[in-house]
Amino acid sequence: MKKKSAIEPRKAEEFEFQEIVYEKKDWLARITINRPQVYNAYSTLTLKELIQAFTDASFDDSIGVIVLTGAGERAFSTGGDVEEYASVYTVRPRDYWKYMGLFRGYIEAILNTGKPVIARINGIAVGGGNESQMACDLAVMAEHAYVGQVGTSVGSVACGGATQWLPLIVGDRKAREMLFLCERISAHQALKWGLVNRVAPTVARNGTFIENPSPEEISKALNHQEGYAIDFTRLDSAVLELAEKILNKFPECTRYTKEQVNFWKNLVWSATVGHGRDWLALHFASLEPYEGMKAFVEKRKVDYKGLRAKIAKGGSGEFLWGPYTKECPSCGAKGLPSDFSFCGACGAPLKKRVN
Repeated sequence: MKKKSAIEPRKAEEFEFQEIVYEKKDWLARITINRPQVYNAYSTLTLKELIQAFTDASFDDSIGVIVLTGAGERAFSTGGDVEEYASVYTVRPRDYWKYMGLFRGYIEAILNTGKPVIARINGIAVGGGNESQMACDLAVMAEHAYVGQVGTSVGSVACGGATQWLPLIVGDRKAREMLFLCERISAHQALKWGLVNRVAPTVARNGTFIENPSPEEISKALNHQEGYAIDFTRLDSAVLELAEKILNKFPECTRYTKEQVNFWKNLVWSATVGHGRDWLALHFASLEPYEGMKAFVEKRKVDYKGLRAKIAKGGSGEFLWGPYTKECPSCGAKGLPSDFSFCGACGAPLKKRVN
């Protein structure tokens, strides 16, 4: 009996994935983030499963093209799971360094797969979702979708691909606009800026596609009102058309072409991602991610200018209750937050801070 190779790929159904769907058929591997209830935000487990799937597809000689997409009609991916960030990583910031190691592994699994990866952008792709689609080689975008970055609005920095690759893809000024303003970029704007290769009509009414649908028509389609619906027929046709053209080229030449074209992406990525990983892990212990992510989870607005005013008046922008400068004259506890009026250990009154 022939001994199996240690890197021999497996059948897709052999994987017991919980948060992604993995399929292999007709030279294509399809990897779907399957968390539509949270707009396909990826959790720590999702990242582990994505790495496995991309690695398997990379090693499988019966696969020529990989398609990355999200489940449902509303989202490709909205990046990291902010609820997980708020409940886990703002509590244990050192673990965010570990999480970022997984995210780096996922992105590099796309970059290093040796095969073209097509992003099938079936819905909104923001934050790490936009970074995910930029890691792919080609992108086909649903007309009802939009892309964007959210880092500076939630207390993070988009250095998981956006700060590195947006200047390469859309140019310096447009990159800064996306990163600083965190505004939505429509499908046609994304096509104009070079963020995607194709835009496919997806809004239909009574079976007829509507070109350039209005926001109201998109909303009706997503909510299946008045005969409106989301139809992925033309999106899938566009993805398959690109895949078929790739499959009719030599695989080794295609693999090395990808490696060569990735030069600038790899260069800026490898030069910055380690630094970003460490900085984000430290930053997660500070006030901005705490406030930004708590506000997101609690569905309230962030008081950005209130924080700015606090800092301008000499308050702390790094610590929730000020730096750890007070001591308790009663029990001797040290390192108490400067804004505390009473000791957190014994409850005794503390001296007022003198500015």
